[in-house]
Amino acid sequence: MLYVTAYKVHACLYTFSLALLFFKKRHCKEVVVRYEAMLFLFTLVFCLSATIYGKKVRMKISSSAFMHNGQIPKKYTYDGSDINPPLKIEDIPASAKSLVLIVDDPDAPMGRWVHWVVWNISPKTAELKENFVPGGSVQGMNDFRKHDYGGPRPPSGTHRYFFKLYALDTTLNVGAGAGKTAIELSMKGHILAKAHLIGLYGRSR
Repeated sequence: MLYVTAYKVHACLYTFSLALLFFKKRHCKEVVVRYEAMLFLFTLVFCLSATIYGKKVRMKISSSAFMHNGQIPKKYTYDGSDINPPLKIEDIPASAKSLVLIVDDPDAPMGRWVHWVVWNISPKTAELKENFVPGGSVQGMNDFRKHDYGGPRPPSGTHRYFFKLYALDTTLNVGAGAGKTAIELSMKGHILAKAHLIGLYGRSR
């Protein structure tokens, strides 16, 4: 939206400049100087506004348990307590009506494996504590056939686990039996912002 406005203002400034050149040929120098000063101030104010409001604030998701592309502690895996890790959420768009969290493993032998699907999370949520699901949210079916968090359990090697967060301009009217595919279809056209966190886990032999 900002870029559309910028083009419109640029067109107005260009037209105004042409008019000013025409005006110079027919009016006194003092009046022209005043109009040039007005044009300069208008341009300066617009450029400053575009700089301030044009900066995009990107939503973020992080964890105090592991860094981005870091090792997920055993506690949050199938080999440990199998509970969800703590997650911190920042810079949620002000117009967001709900959040969606999907955790999956793109390195699974049978294709992308879904570990957790949660939707209708309140946009006021600043964190998800470990072993905790925000009130009012809905947990969908993961690929372990459970409505819950399923921790990493790679059959071999080190896998990547994507914690994907989406801010939506609506809430989702989807039944609890839904999985990742149904949620992704329901989200289409409603995503305001997204962020992700990657954690790694490999089983020691």
